Amino acid sequence: MSKRDELIAKYAADLKEKCGVNADMDLLTKVVVGLGPSIYNQDSSTVSGSDDKELATVKNNFLIKKLGLSESDDLDGAIASVMDTYGQSNRNKYRAVVYYLLVKHFNKESVY
Repeated sequence: MSKRDELIAKYAADLKEKCGVNADMDLLTKVVVGLGPSIYNQDSSTVSGSDDKELATVKNNFLIKKLGLSESDDLDGAIASVMDTYGQSNRNKYRAVVYYLLVKHFNKESVY
């Protein structure tokens, strides 16, 4: 099993245990592949739910640039909702899981 496959399995387990979501493995795999080498870096593989700069990066680089959403789509509300779903007390919020939940939230599976 490759390192990427191990990470995908870990993200799927996180989705099930911490978010109560059964992952669409095809979509999760595509989200992980889209993240590229950042999933292997300790710092870039996670999202800090309390860091405004980090959340702005998620909004601008992922929601607006990647998914093609506009500012009027209540992006901050969606990010807050995903952070609540993942659990504010959960220290390690994996970027792949956060992005997966945002794709599902906005029904943007077609981007992948």
